[in-house]
Amino acid sequence: MLSDRIRRIVIEQSKRANVGHIGSSLSVADIVGTLHAGVLRGAGPDDPERDRFVLSKGHASLALYAALHETGVIDGDELASFCVDGSRLGTHPDHVVPGIDFSTGSLGHGLSIAAGSALAARLAGSPRRTYVLMSDAECNEGSVWEAVMFAAHHRLSSLVLIVDVNGQQALGRTSDVIDLAPLDERWRAFGWDVHTVDGHDHGALRAVLDGLAYDEGLPHVLLAQTVFGRGVSYMEREIAWHYLPMNDQQYATALGELGLAERRNEMAA
Repeated sequence: MLSDRIRRIVIEQSKRANVGHIGSSLSVADIVGTLHAGVLRGAGPDDPERDRFVLSKGHASLALYAALHETGVIDGDELASFCVDGSRLGTHPDHVVPGIDFSTGSLGHGLSIAAGSALAARLAGSPRRTYVLMSDAECNEGSVWEAVMFAAHHRLSSLVLIVDVNGQQALGRTSDVIDLAPLDERWRAFGWDVHTVDGHDHGALRAVLDGLAYDEGLPHVLLAQTVFGRGVSYMEREIAWHYLPMNDQQYATALGELGLAERRNEMAA
């Protein structure tokens, strides 16, 4: 399963590079995997009519790099250069990398970029769609709600936002920093087509994405309920893993737990 391979790469490359942002990448592995396993359309990164993807929570870049590697866009040597001096693969994605359409990482800006992309597609008469993945903590940013209003006003039905609702951010729980609950009612009040989904259920994610009205109507938002650090027990819901790198014992434990998950998925397939 693609998401299993994404998680393994996240653990392997973050340990090699001795960098953090592990929990954030694990949180979105199923979402990124689902998108890159058949949702995103196009004949490759050079296809002008390809669907666009914006990783607004750019600190989860390693999950995206893993997906690009597993789908043949970047090779193993480039993947292994993650966070090496001079590499194109940094802790936030850069559009110089094949398969990455927009440089991101300044939180709260990705939806504005995506709305512009969706409007540009309409003006060009292009059938391409724009997908954007952002964190629930980004909903604290005022620029997000400006983009929300803009997209609803222009009825950008080819725009799909997926919010990684893991309930936490760098310095605490989102409900303690700025509580935006209930998110579904807020988005609906701003004129969006709203869906709540299990962000780790590939079938449920795919069913919602396949059923959207892309050609007319409202912009779409999927409120994907996720677990921060999903797949590694000692990281799950632990805020410290927003930043921390792993020691050798933690690395071995993570690989062991992910290996068991992979085998279970293979037996169920």
